Amino acid sequence: MGQSLPKIKHGPSLFSDRDIYLFREGSYFAAYNTLGSHLTSLAGQKGVFFAVWAPNAHSVSVVGNFNSWDTIAHPLAARWDRSGIWEGFIPGLKKGDIYKYHIVSKNSDYRVDKGDPFAYYWEQAPRTASIVWDLEYNWQDQQWLAQRKNKNSLNAPMSVYEVHLGAWARVPAQGNRWLTYQELADKLVKYVKEMGFTHVEFLPVMEHPFYGSWGYQTIGYFAPTSRYGSPQDFMFLIDTLHQQGIGVILDWVPSHFPADLHGPGFFDGTNLFEHADSRLGFHPDWKSLIFNYSRAEVVNFLVSSALFWLDKYHVDGLRLDAVASMLYLDYSRKPGEWIPNRFGGRENLAAVEFLKRLNTVVYERFPDVQTIAEESTAWSGVSRPVYLGGLGFGLKWNMGWMHDTLKYVAQDPIHRKYHQDELTFSLLYAFQENFMLPLSHDEVVHGKGSLFGKMPGDDWQKYANLRLLYSYMYGHPGKKLLFMGAEFAQWPEWLHDQSLDWHDLDYSVHQGVRELVKDLNQLHQTEPALYELDFEPSGFQWIDCRDYEKSVISFLRKSRDEQEMILVVCNFTPVPRFAYRLGVPRAGEWREVLNSDATYYGGSGLGNFGQALAEPCPMHGHSHSLVLTLPPLGALFFKPAAKL
Repeated sequence: MGQSLPKIKHGPSLFSDRDIYLFREGSYFAAYNTLGSHLTSLAGQKGVFFAVWAPNAHSVSVVGNFNSWDTIAHPLAARWDRSGIWEGFIPGLKKGDIYKYHIVSKNSDYRVDKGDPFAYYWEQAPRTASIVWDLEYNWQDQQWLAQRKNKNSLNAPMSVYEVHLGAWARVPAQGNRWLTYQELADKLVKYVKEMGFTHVEFLPVMEHPFYGSWGYQTIGYFAPTSRYGSPQDFMFLIDTLHQQGIGVILDWVPSHFPADLHGPGFFDGTNLFEHADSRLGFHPDWKSLIFNYSRAEVVNFLVSSALFWLDKYHVDGLRLDAVASMLYLDYSRKPGEWIPNRFGGRENLAAVEFLKRLNTVVYERFPDVQTIAEESTAWSGVSRPVYLGGLGFGLKWNMGWMHDTLKYVAQDPIHRKYHQDELTFSLLYAFQENFMLPLSHDEVVHGKGSLFGKMPGDDWQKYANLRLLYSYMYGHPGKKLLFMGAEFAQWPEWLHDQSLDWHDLDYSVHQGVRELVKDLNQLHQTEPALYELDFEPSGFQWIDCRDYEKSVISFLRKSRDEQEMILVVCNFTPVPRFAYRLGVPRAGEWREVLNSDATYYGGSGLGNFGQALAEPCPMHGHSHSLVLTLPPLGALFFKPAAKL
């Protein structure tokens, strides 16, 4: 216990003078290498070096299972350079030791035991202590990293499977427990590989005290949750995905954090990480705290966290949650509940500069990854480079497309002709940003129902509508994202405390939807016309967007050299359309490469027997035209057999 351990040693340090200089100016972006707890050897002894930022503390000590939580046994020393960092080396401590920082504030009688904001590992909730750990791991993903630039390129196919690790699958025979990282590395990886998704996106895995927050109430910004295993177990999951050619995107939450006592809030008796004024520092929607982006040390903390996952865990992208809440000072606030910026506006200037700085640093150090913004407003240039006045993200979720499309497909088909603009409006702005099309977890929770449940009509029409929706999404410009369970038409909305309804796949109609998604992924990756020009107008051309009476739309997708093209035709009514003529730019045979109404997918089997021949009959501004049979609530993809 505490009596058998040597006393804390002051003097030896992991910090250089340059580290402290960068820390104080807000450019110390590898802070995870020194702040926190680190197994090391100093002055010839093995032990743990501790460092924590607490500038308004009167005293800081390390308490844990090794000293019977004695608040005076192992005091840290404040650095002489007024950085606000307290540090010290305790010989004899080892990996797995449990600890907290006991902080006494100099501004009041405030005393508290805090978890380590830079901890690599935490106890499993509801326990709240940090754990001394290392990040040693023998990575085997060198081949993936060597080719990642091509896999993550904006010109590459990207179809993302969004996953909550605790609810993808469970083990009913063992108390409905969730799978571990190790088990997921077997079952999840095989499934994603089979389905043909290019990437997975994990809802936040960073340590969070409340499981029901799905990870969006983060406490441990440098630790994967211990619910599913150790840091090395999570590395193994990522490594296995990479070895199978699958990229990994993590949800990351720099917008707010919970006020739990052991977290960063009111850390040293002052509002250290968050704003002191609740009009700036408290989020009314989530009852959480908002980071003070104008503080250099907070910028260090957040940028270091982002780089940490890219560096130590080989992550391929970060999706930033709730970016709109960061950009606007009046987000979810009434008049009088927010403070205008120095120019009298509603823009959070410090958050804007933080996001620009973050993206600049990320792409400087990891140019082959992507940052993705969940940003729900019309803020200009979210996915444009900082040097052109943008925020610097690689991609932005297209919330407008999602909202309008789901609103349209929820209409009874008899009324859809009055809402054609909801379907076509997205193409007016489709190339203003680098968009990802999200059918995410947010659309299948809190009483919204599943995607299947949103579809109108009887069961047959619901399945057909869902297959049509997915086909339309894969034809539309933009990268793709689909939340788990949607790929096999799960009936109920998502519940985080139970497994997906895998038993649905005992029924052929669910299998049919899954097979369609699998084939859409395959087609998406093998046809350059469907991905190379996702963000350029030259990659898209309407054939006809005005046939609202029949609720039919048709368009072309083109490859960069225009040698490859795909014709997409969608019939949003349950009425088959026979002898439907469409103009096309090439003569000869057009092969029907996908039909969402195929019997294999659970459809009626109506189609064009695999091909159609372009006749020299001008239409829609083209020299030739096809005469097609359009299946009910169906989508057709055609490819010309001959190139120009």
